[in-house]
Amino acid sequence: MKKKYWLRLKQQFPIILITLLITFAFLGQTAGSYQWRFIQRLENFLYDARILLTMPGGIDERIVIIDIDEKSITEIGRWPWSRDRVARLVNELFENYGIALLGFDVVFPEPDESSGLKILEVLGKDEFADVPGYKERINGLREQLDYDHLLAQSFNGRPVILGLYFRSSEDIGQSLNSGVLPAPTFTKEDFGGRSVFARTAKGYNANLIELQKAAAGAGHFNPQIDDDGVVRRVPMVYEFEGNYYESLSLAMARSLFGVAKTEPVFAEDTPFGETGYAGLEWLKLDFLKIPVDIHVQALVPYRGYQGSFRYVSAADVLRGQVKKEVLQDKIVLVGTTAPGLFDLRTTPVQKQYAGVEIHANLIAGILDQNIKLHPAFTQGAEFIQLLITGLLLAILFPLLSPVWATFASVFMLAVSILFNLYFWQTHNMVLPLASIIAMLLCIFLVNMSYGFFIERRGKRQIASTFGQYVPPELVDEMNFDPNSYTLEAENREMTVLFSDVRGFTSLSEGLSPGELSELMNAYLTPMTAIIHEYRGTIDKYIGDAVMAFWGAPIHNPEHARYALQTGLAMLERVNALREEFKERGWPEIRIGIGINTGVMSVGNMGSKFRMAYTVLGDAVNLGSRLEGLTKSYGVEIIVSETTKEAVPDYVYRELDIVRVKGKDRPIAIYEPLAPVSEVSTEELEEIKLNREALEYYRNQSWDEAESLFMKLLDWSPDRNLYTLYLDRIAQFKHSPPGGGWDGVYTHTAK
Repeated sequence: MKKKYWLRLKQQFPIILITLLITFAFLGQTAGSYQWRFIQRLENFLYDARILLTMPGGIDERIVIIDIDEKSITEIGRWPWSRDRVARLVNELFENYGIALLGFDVVFPEPDESSGLKILEVLGKDEFADVPGYKERINGLREQLDYDHLLAQSFNGRPVILGLYFRSSEDIGQSLNSGVLPAPTFTKEDFGGRSVFARTAKGYNANLIELQKAAAGAGHFNPQIDDDGVVRRVPMVYEFEGNYYESLSLAMARSLFGVAKTEPVFAEDTPFGETGYAGLEWLKLDFLKIPVDIHVQALVPYRGYQGSFRYVSAADVLRGQVKKEVLQDKIVLVGTTAPGLFDLRTTPVQKQYAGVEIHANLIAGILDQNIKLHPAFTQGAEFIQLLITGLLLAILFPLLSPVWATFASVFMLAVSILFNLYFWQTHNMVLPLASIIAMLLCIFLVNMSYGFFIERRGKRQIASTFGQYVPPELVDEMNFDPNSYTLEAENREMTVLFSDVRGFTSLSEGLSPGELSELMNAYLTPMTAIIHEYRGTIDKYIGDAVMAFWGAPIHNPEHARYALQTGLAMLERVNALREEFKERGWPEIRIGIGINTGVMSVGNMGSKFRMAYTVLGDAVNLGSRLEGLTKSYGVEIIVSETTKEAVPDYVYRELDIVRVKGKDRPIAIYEPLAPVSEVSTEELEEIKLNREALEYYRNQSWDEAESLFMKLLDWSPDRNLYTLYLDRIAQFKHSPPGGGWDGVYTHTAK
């Protein structure tokens, strides 16, 4: 048995070595030698999944949000409101409702001059300087008209925490600093020479000095937006010019409990001090501890979806229409959910989430002491877990069959996830999960692939069946479920593409057979590569023509989109080929492309002597006819109405409504241009004008149609389409089509 095992190890040495290399690669990433972005993205995804899985839900009645919502803006006026209204709101909250604490998720950086006091003072110095009693009257009204002073008075002696905003290096150019900062929470001396890597600000928007002096404190409401645009953390302090300023949630919690000073707690002050790292791990408010990461950020303990805290419209508060018990003795945050005020954030629980509720979650987390801990020592735990798991798999896999190897991988994956969830729930700790999952899956896939491709080298049935018809990429995809594919004919909605070289006969006359063969190879090779790139199946080459289809053998609901993208990419490549051909002394090459979407019969068809996997049907024939029409309309590509409807996010130029040879039913035909986002305003205007001209044309308003087509021709002199319609209009003016004409043009040639 032992000899057999070592023989097996010797045979499996390459895959054991690969497993160890994968393990060491993940260890290097964990140690910080290099970073893989996909690991961070996966870690973010798994963190968000754990939040969604474990958030408690329900409404926390301790905290209420006074919402400057659309209703308030409609009834009171657009934000910012005059400060006397805000003062009235503050007075209502404290005097009539008896709230415990008030925080503002808004900032008051500029003086409020809406009362007109400043204008009256200027008039008193100029026009009305000699008016008896004018200055005395202004002085008598000053207290009523100085709205900033009224707001400051409403703050006096009350637990009011103002909000402020720090600007980073990215937006420093927006404006100068405004307002005045509160006293810093920490200075560098408070950290005893230790390194603290808080987020650094380059500027700020703070409150008027009068308001700041009257308030009990202030805190910033900056969220930390991760690379994927999601808010998972909020900096508990921001560093500006050597001083450190607390967040709104921290300032409110400190005010609520009457804590004068926040205490920083470093790693060596904790039970894990012997590990030797010296980062800031906690902020302490008396008996409360707030865990922070290396950037002094706290993970937001999301309670649930938006609405986990009670929202009250600011308009209802001002009108006194809120029941007293809703607000009495509550922690109150003033913020906004109105879309136009730009305080909606993307969070792990919701794509559009009110920023004010992020701060409510943090305050609740501080009160409940349930903010997740993510200390630096978890990096060491992750390293050890990866090392043990990788070595174990390297030893086990050579002994196990594919079935048992799969079972072992699933078991280890489940243990890792359950272990992680255990610490998440019981110890409130965030342990890394992405690396171990990614490494397990990577090792498993590599081992299974090795067994499949190295030890089982025989050709698979699906490759021998379809390999001659479809690109290798699709053959590999079909191998995952070979029983789902068959050569038997069936009807499917698909898309077909025909392309043809314009004037191929005359083009080939000036070339020797060898040059012609070389030219066609240089043309067909990139065309085939493009079709394969967009998951198409080459049906056949017919001399210089190419026929391809999408939607079989692999079902593809986006078959029309892939075909359209292929056609446009082929035209772009042909433009590049012209320059290459010119340098080689070959003639210019131009192509026409027709694309149609519809129900087709697909399968293995032919005779007992020769079979081919192909498509047949009226929809296929129409695709060929559309390619032929490109010459008539002077365009390089035409698609049918069904293809246009299947890919609505592209811009199309309507060409005509036609009956093609062999068809009685008229169809609309279009020239696709590009995705909507890539089309210029001038092109859109031209398309609009073309549509109007066609409407006049079909209504037999010849003069109006002729005028618009002449304008379009002046706009685009090289566009043959407009010349074509001007010629038709001239004929119809001479020989009108009559009242029963339906605007359809019948083509008699293929």
